[in-house]
Amino acid sequence: MIQAKAACTLLALGLLVPSTGCSRVQGSNPSVARVNSESSQPRIYVTNEVSGDMTVIDSGTYNVIATIALGKRPRGIHASPDGRTLYIALSGSPIAGPDVDESTLPPPDKSADGVGVFDVAQGKLLRIIAGGSDPENFDVSKDGRQIYISNEDASAVSIVDIASGKVLKTLQVGGQPEGVRATPDGRLVYVTSEDTGTISVMDPAAGKVIATFKVGRRPRSIAFLPDGSRAYVNAENDGNVVVVDTKQRRMLQAISVGEPGVVKPMAVLLSADGARLYVSTGRGRRVFTIDTATNKVTGSVDVGQRPWGIALSPDGKVLYSANGPSNDVSVVQLATNTVTKRIKAGKGPWGIVAIAR
Repeated sequence: MIQAKAACTLLALGLLVPSTGCSRVQGSNPSVARVNSESSQPRIYVTNEVSGDMTVIDSGTYNVIATIALGKRPRGIHASPDGRTLYIALSGSPIAGPDVDESTLPPPDKSADGVGVFDVAQGKLLRIIAGGSDPENFDVSKDGRQIYISNEDASAVSIVDIASGKVLKTLQVGGQPEGVRATPDGRLVYVTSEDTGTISVMDPAAGKVIATFKVGRRPRSIAFLPDGSRAYVNAENDGNVVVVDTKQRRMLQAISVGEPGVVKPMAVLLSADGARLYVSTGRGRRVFTIDTATNKVTGSVDVGQRPWGIALSPDGKVLYSANGPSNDVSVVQLATNTVTKRIKAGKGPWGIVAIAR
């Protein structure tokens, strides 16, 4: 049975000679890959927090070509600088939520914490490396040698050496850290803390936090202009996106995207040229577009239930949103700002990336 599942997954990723198809093995786990003919277009990779797997989508046909088991609570997902490897944050901490009594939850399974290393060409998970306690999100260093990981339940950020798989250093930051982003020059790393509403600025070479400043209530995500002069940070509970002066490390202004508590900015993502900022809004259902020259909202589109992670196609023409409660991915054509497709994923889509073939 295990061999049959492995063959299905490899075939789905184009690593074996295709036959007439590879259907689900009778009585097997529903995470077995489905096989469809593939195009040469980029692949979309979606982490599914609840089902513990990753959905692989062909962006040319929008067919699901594989579903790959990863481990517990896969959330943050990022590619290596060369695009050959995907790193995925895994956590054994139980899933909580606004309507969940946390005292009723089981204890965390610390043996499940780590960062999965996924080989794109082989289409398989190679290993799981240390990631500190309860990894949620992270960023990869500019040289591809280290990962900077937010440890949500430990109010810390870990610096991990990828080759050895070892945690080199762990630094304390504000409560419930989530978003992590290296500056464009790679010299500093910004870490958001949901509980304290702060950004911690880390110098990874020195191995220390060099500054902390306020940005608003419940920040989760960071995006830098290409020149690094400004950063954009969501303030989920304020209904705002905050503009940050990175030299002075202070807020410049707050851009409202809707009524606080109704529209909840989550992920922020810049176009390659930095001209447009895209903002997912959770229960607000929409992805907003902000013109970074004026810092004004220029449009929005309803993508579905609680969009969380967002990604752009390599050519920047299409946006993809991971919609957690509806277990699907929306495809937005940015030229018309319209949703043209909804693709079923696993349970609880969280993170998403698109990589050229």
